[in-house]
Amino acid sequence: MTRHTLRTAALTLFTAVALAAAPHAQATKAGADKHLRVYKSPTCGCCAKWVQYMQANGFTATVTDQTDMAPIKTQNGVPARAQSCHTTLIGGYVIEGHVPVEDVRRLLKEKPAVAGLAAPGMPAGSPGMDVPNSPSYDVVSFDKSGKTAVFATHTPK
Repeated sequence: MTRHTLRTAALTLFTAVALAAAPHAQATKAGADKHLRVYKSPTCGCCAKWVQYMQANGFTATVTDQTDMAPIKTQNGVPARAQSCHTTLIGGYVIEGHVPVEDVRRLLKEKPAVAGLAAPGMPAGSPGMDVPNSPSYDVVSFDKSGKTAVFATHTPK
């Protein structure tokens, strides 16, 4: 074989491998946008209900029980005024507390320049905090400097 033939064969093989791997890489990325890494207290029932709610809506989850949640919140830049009971990581974002699935999906689709979303406190009527006749509550976005803004307002049914 000539040097040119070897180079052509190597380039063809490289191209074939790259093309074959592309759908797998895309599928892996798509799967990553559906996988939650949830950090919660081992005794928090409402957090477990939120995880079940997200799983029922097509997400997968890895749950890590933490007795001290402060380090997770600090590491991920969750502002004090936005904190809630559990902290979740997905698609490069932080989800703090009982954020509804439609907000998580919107975040992952639109990919705004924020660090994450939060349902501050534990708002009654939010997913996992099912309380009849609950008042409306806000989900806020927050950036790395701690600035928050209303992302969505929800009126429980």
